[in-house]
Amino acid sequence: MPRGHVSSSSSPSERAHAQTPGGADPAVSAPEGSGREELPAGAVLTIVVLLCAAFVVILNETILNVALPHLIASLGVDATVVQWVTTGFMLTMAVVIPTTGFIIGRLGTRGAFALAMCAFTLGTLLAAVAPGFGLLLTGRIVQGFGSAIMLPLLMTTVLTLVPVSRRGAVMGNVTIVIAVAPALGPTVSGLLLAHFHWCFLFIFVLPFAIAATILGIARLRNSADRGDERLDPLSLALSAPGFAGLVYGLSSLGEAGGAGGRGSSIAALVAGAALVGLFAVRQVRLQRTSAPLLDLRTFRYRDFRVSVGLLSVSMLAMFGVVIVLPMYMQSVRGLDSITTGLVLLPGGLAMGLAGPLVGRIFDRFGARPLTVTGAVVMAAVLVALTFLGAQTPVWLLVVLVLGFNLALACIFTPVFTASLNPLPMHLYSHGSAILSTLQQVAAAAGTALLVAVMQFAASAASGTAQPQGEQLLPGVRAAFLVAAVLSAVAIVLALLMPGRRQTTTGPVPERPGHS
Repeated sequence: MPRGHVSSSSSPSERAHAQTPGGADPAVSAPEGSGREELPAGAVLTIVVLLCAAFVVILNETILNVALPHLIASLGVDATVVQWVTTGFMLTMAVVIPTTGFIIGRLGTRGAFALAMCAFTLGTLLAAVAPGFGLLLTGRIVQGFGSAIMLPLLMTTVLTLVPVSRRGAVMGNVTIVIAVAPALGPTVSGLLLAHFHWCFLFIFVLPFAIAATILGIARLRNSADRGDERLDPLSLALSAPGFAGLVYGLSSLGEAGGAGGRGSSIAALVAGAALVGLFAVRQVRLQRTSAPLLDLRTFRYRDFRVSVGLLSVSMLAMFGVVIVLPMYMQSVRGLDSITTGLVLLPGGLAMGLAGPLVGRIFDRFGARPLTVTGAVVMAAVLVALTFLGAQTPVWLLVVLVLGFNLALACIFTPVFTASLNPLPMHLYSHGSAILSTLQQVAAAAGTALLVAVMQFAASAASGTAQPQGEQLLPGVRAAFLVAAVLSAVAIVLALLMPGRRQTTTGPVPERPGHS
């Protein structure tokens, strides 16, 4: 059945897009008094299966963060080598995520899920039985391939199955997965490493991965028709090294120790940016004649553009807490890694648990009240963090982290939902892929920017090239100041977010193959 045809058994969202010119969803601009639409039959089971699978996959992303010293001792490799178990995973994600729009459209929900979870399960098995570093790294790369597909697949499926009037609440449940799973990763890892060999980090995940894979393949059905797009080899050849170079160059820039290290990071960054630029040009050309690998016509929608900007700035600011604050707690305050994890844990849990409530508020009042509140609170917390001292109480750190994560909950759920709501159905998977790609790039850019600011300011204040302990405090304050400035930009973008009624404010993109 062609993609443009919608049968009588199609979901409400599919019929709405098929019946509205250009694929705009009429529910987006439905009258205030219109009733809530019901979920299609089987939608709840589909979303629950995908949420469970995504939770397992995202938990795995952070489970190795505290295990690197154990790997160094067990495998007989140095820190430079062992960091590739995280770097390799990250680069694989950066390469695969931009292709997920094509993968989901070509294989459908069930096929993309099977590919993602089979790859993730195989990678977990390889890592669990790895006798040395080589097989462990291979397992992590295979895991990264599967992990890259899951979140865009989850968001695309939610958009396809869930009526616009209820998407906020369902996206709130997605926030639970995005926030709670990575928050639990280091804690679970620490408990396992205290009693077992590092391989049990993967043995612990493996049965959950197998169960999710079997359940999903058995119960999932395609939520939309599969496409017949062909893979453009040139797009892939530009995308893979381009996004890998961009993310690697950014993430390694803050870690580079000497001029040689900085030089290689800058070279990777410049080459990656150039290739990504050529990739974008290629996609624009393909939009006129055939299906692009990543459809950039999503940017014709104002709500998508504003949301992408707010997400990117918020991710940059967020890494002031995610990266710099743990450095402060361990180097300046002298806290151990377990205590540091426990300080951060309540914030991650609170962010996830607040997701459903934030989603319901979004469905009733729209994005702007939430995003403005979240951006203002985020700015206030970051300003407060610029006054950290060598003896700041731990309870105050917990309160600040808690407030910061609740602010992020008020931003992320509305941004994910509002950015994708106005898109026609054939752009759902591409919009999800773009959001996930920009998260990776913004995370790497935030790390590079704030770590570089911290090191420069600390070195300038202490007069030493490698400041240690309390010498880092001026750098920590400077990094949080830069993050606070970024949060001011976030406030401006939050004010531009859509209110109660969302409409397509840009030209409606044609289907692939038309300009």
